Formats: sequence, C-alpha cells, structure tokens
Amino acid sequence: MGLQDRNKRGFTRLLRSFGYAFQGLKHVFINEQNMQVHFCLAIIVFALAVWLDVTRIEWLILLVVVSGIFALEIMNTAIERTVDLVTEEYHPIAKRAKDVAASAVFVYSVFAVIIGLVLFIPYLLEMFL
Repeated sequence: MGLQDRNKRGFTRLLRSFGYAFQGLKHVFINEQNMQVHFCLAIIVFALAVWLDVTRIEWLILLVVVSGIFALEIMNTAIERTVDLVTEEYHPIAKRAKDVAASAVFVYSVFAVIIGLVLFIPYLLEMFL
C-alpha cells in the first residue's frame, strides 16, 4: 500500500471520528435538559456581550467559560450513561460517581456566573448610572 492510500484511509478515519463526535454532541443537545439550559444561557450571555460591546479579551474569556460548561456537561453525561450501563440497580458508589460528576458542572457553573458578573457589572453600571 502506497503512502497516498494510507493518507486517504487516515483522512477517511478522521472524518468518521468527527461524525461520531457530532452524533454525541447532537444526542446531548437533544436529550439532556441541562445542556439545553446551558445553551439558552449561553445565547443570553453572548447577546448581552454584543449589546454591551465587550472587548476582544472579554469575548475570549466568555468563549472559554461557555465552552468549558459545554465540555463538562458532555463529560457528566458520558459518566452518567456509563454508570447506568454498569448497574441498573441503586448502588451508593454509582450514585456517588454520578453526584461527583454533576458537582464538577455545578462548581464550574458557579465560577462562570462570578466571571460573568465581574465582566458585565461594570458595563451595566456605566450604562445605567
């Protein structure tokens, strides 16, 4: 097999992996209520950022924070589904794993709100005072 054939197979495999990732993302957005809430809040945050005309650095901070929330919610869903696959019965360790995964999203969300307040409050104060 020549180098061209290997490159073509590698590219096809890469495209297929993107397809699998998109399927997972689509599943989370359609089936997970918390992801839908995060998505709606992200739209509000981005609309507010446009309205307030935040700086480029502030945009980057908002993008990192919002993408972090999405990534953590996706990982939380993966952990929950894996635990559900392993045991259908109630088990305290399974519950603990799910609770700990959810707590990661919660902690990040609390700090995301704090970051949003730190970024937006000066603009809002300047606008309304």
